[in-house]
Amino acid sequence: MSKEKEIHALTRAVQELQDATDLIDELAARRLGINRTDLRCLSRLSARGALTAGELATTAGLTGGATTTVIDRLERAGLAQRVRDHSDRRRVLVRLTERAERLTMEIWGPILNDAQTELRQFSVAELELIVKFLSCALDNQRRHASRLRGDPG
Repeated sequence: MSKEKEIHALTRAVQELQDATDLIDELAARRLGINRTDLRCLSRLSARGALTAGELATTAGLTGGATTTVIDRLERAGLAQRVRDHSDRRRVLVRLTERAERLTMEIWGPILNDAQTELRQFSVAELELIVKFLSCALDNQRRHASRLRGDPG
């Protein structure tokens, strides 16, 4: 197969993966009884641990006011809580509740386990190449998210 055909096949596979991921996210949000913005923030907290509201806003691409609203909804749903930072009592952190951790493991745990099993079939060199590709793809997505937001630069 030619290089251009391989590039086309790969970009198509990535799009299919994004669509499948989008469907999982939609189904997960429904199961958790939250909207997609709330799910995005829940994902950031799951991946990064406790964050300040400002940090959560930045990582989720939200305004401060929108983030406060999301945190309030996540608290009402029993999925997040505001807690004082042990090292700086003036700071308030947002973290997942035990319920959220249990539910996210019920939803994404089997997906993660299957993915890790599938990845074990690759050599270290192949895994390094996949990581390199995903890093480039992530940089590309971030650049274009910035472009679509109208950020200067």
